[in-house]
Amino acid sequence: MDEGIGSPGRSTRQQERQRAISEMVMAEGAVRIDQLAERFGTSQMTIHRDLDELEARGLVRKSRGVATALSSSLVESSDVYRTGQQQEEKADIARAALDFIEAGQAVFVDDSTTVLQLTKLLGSRTPLTVLTNVLTIMEELKDTRGISLVAIGGAYFNWCSAFMGSMTTDAIRKLRADVFVMSTAAIIDDVCFFQNQATVEVKRAMFESSATRILLADHTKFTKRALYALAPLAEFDAVIVDAKTSQEDIRRLSSRGVNVVVARPQSLHPQQSAG
Repeated sequence: MDEGIGSPGRSTRQQERQRAISEMVMAEGAVRIDQLAERFGTSQMTIHRDLDELEARGLVRKSRGVATALSSSLVESSDVYRTGQQQEEKADIARAALDFIEAGQAVFVDDSTTVLQLTKLLGSRTPLTVLTNVLTIMEELKDTRGISLVAIGGAYFNWCSAFMGSMTTDAIRKLRADVFVMSTAAIIDDVCFFQNQATVEVKRAMFESSATRILLADHTKFTKRALYALAPLAEFDAVIVDAKTSQEDIRRLSSRGVNVVVARPQSLHPQQSAG
């Protein structure tokens, strides 16, 4: 039965249902709205209202009777969903990216979930100055000894847990870093693409304010679509991919002068001896 306005516990039940809906959609990628109504024993109208709130928070998308966590060429999926995808590959890429970070450097990092994996490893490269517009990375690094954190503000966007807009880009352009580490939503014709122009503007500002640019891209990026171009892969100092990336893609990029680094899977990393 639907909850009436003013019913006791309505807010708590609604929050619990919305959390369960978001978890279900993120686990399955896409779920029909009528399935959600049946699963939670409520009307489709109530589910629509729940999804409207979740969409406003950047957690899911609603389109043609389907709730989805998947990105399209126009809309990026939420960072909550992306964090759970290709976890092993992202971890492999992050370990490989750590080789490009040296103690004493200033490092720009973007809002990608692959870069988030890298930030968990930065404690081994201290002292470092990390510059970021990403709230989740700020939370990750704020108590890490040896890391000086430069937080870049602006207008906050839930779907990527990051600050963007003119205030953000203006602040970035006044800074200079040794390294910029970023990922991409899609690779089309060997060019980085994103679904959001504001995202491109922030990353472009970081790109232009850094001496060395490193791109992290798991194999799925070569099959995805997005609308706004950022830069050709040839403009990066290194492009780090995972071991599942096709040999055809690797050969093509190498032939075009791209410095392609293939991250070794964790299972192939030498184990430390017991003593």
